[in-house]
Amino acid sequence: MKNRTGTDKSLTSTWARQTQMVRAGSMRSNFDEMGEALFLTSAFAYENAEEAEARFDGRAEGFTYSRQTNPTTSMFEARMALLEGADVGRATGTGMAAMTAALLCYLRAGDHIIGARAAFGSCRWLLDELLPRYGIETTVIDGTSLDAWKAAVRPNTKMFFLETPANPTLDFVDIEEVAKIAHDAGAKLAVDNVFATPALQQPMKLGADIVCYSTTKHIDGQGRCLGGIVLCDKEFDEQHLYPFYRHTGCAMSPFNAWVMLKGLETLGIRVNAMCDNADKLAAAIAPRLDDVRHPSLPGFKQAALAKKQMKRGGTMVIFELPGGRDQAFKFMNALEIVDISNNLGDSRSIATHPWSTTHKALSEDARLEVGVTPGLIRFSVGLEDGDDLVKDVMQALDKAGVK
Repeated sequence: MKNRTGTDKSLTSTWARQTQMVRAGSMRSNFDEMGEALFLTSAFAYENAEEAEARFDGRAEGFTYSRQTNPTTSMFEARMALLEGADVGRATGTGMAAMTAALLCYLRAGDHIIGARAAFGSCRWLLDELLPRYGIETTVIDGTSLDAWKAAVRPNTKMFFLETPANPTLDFVDIEEVAKIAHDAGAKLAVDNVFATPALQQPMKLGADIVCYSTTKHIDGQGRCLGGIVLCDKEFDEQHLYPFYRHTGCAMSPFNAWVMLKGLETLGIRVNAMCDNADKLAAAIAPRLDDVRHPSLPGFKQAALAKKQMKRGGTMVIFELPGGRDQAFKFMNALEIVDISNNLGDSRSIATHPWSTTHKALSEDARLEVGVTPGLIRFSVGLEDGDDLVKDVMQALDKAGVK
């Protein structure tokens, strides 16, 4: 592979973010292709046995096996690292593989982790079910309360874990202040940044040590491929993440990495257009329901924090139907344009009922603790015409009996 300006950090770090999304991390083969090359290979050949030995013990640069590194995957990792302000990115097969790797690569039996209670259902399962099986102590707290983070710290606390904005409640956590608490306790802060995307929020600039994504969502953006990524500094990668990544086999496939590279080229444009639609939809729904959540709304309780951390309010609109599950189902079944699915961040708008899908694995008490109720709708706003979306949602609310 030839080095191009896309791999020169001294140059690419000066580029605007949209330019970075299109060109950062790019390498070209001897064919000088314009699009990133797709290397569908499991392993790599060597000129001689000495070269193979040198690559495996780190004395020579180059690729060895796609479970560890691959040229296409490396381009995606480099581009994401630059966007996030990280030294290193490790792309994984799914978003949950990224979350699991970020926690398990670092935590040991006897360690303690503090997690914000409002989180994606599978992330809560990691805290509530998986980590305790391996002797890792967990405490789940109200992430919006700085006092709760402070009170939960123990001598063996090694990591704080949070998602902001939270899935699906849109709870915001003050990343900068929580990072200070974590670092004062000698702990790392890991942030799931899926809802915000790197286009709207950069947790590392606010003090986070590790940032995770399900790249399945906005980064792909068109519902094509699964993927995830963990971003961190060089020391954390060398001592913890890369050994775990290499030996457990959670790597992203080169094809999916290529799709993610294509998605990054339009990420900023897509997310901003989706934010425009989300602003419009939230404003249209708000007069009809008592509980509509989006940072653009005048009554959003954490608007100041959202403005502090994010460039815009995001692509997710959350609202509560007073008639519970039955009314929520009537609403979703009446939608004519919008799809019913459990994905988000897609170019197509999606309505999700978290109580019966994404958070179903949690107990009823845990769902209610998180803030997931039978009438809650998670609405991922897409790229359709904004007026069409408003009309579709309004007629569905009418048919569901919302006055």
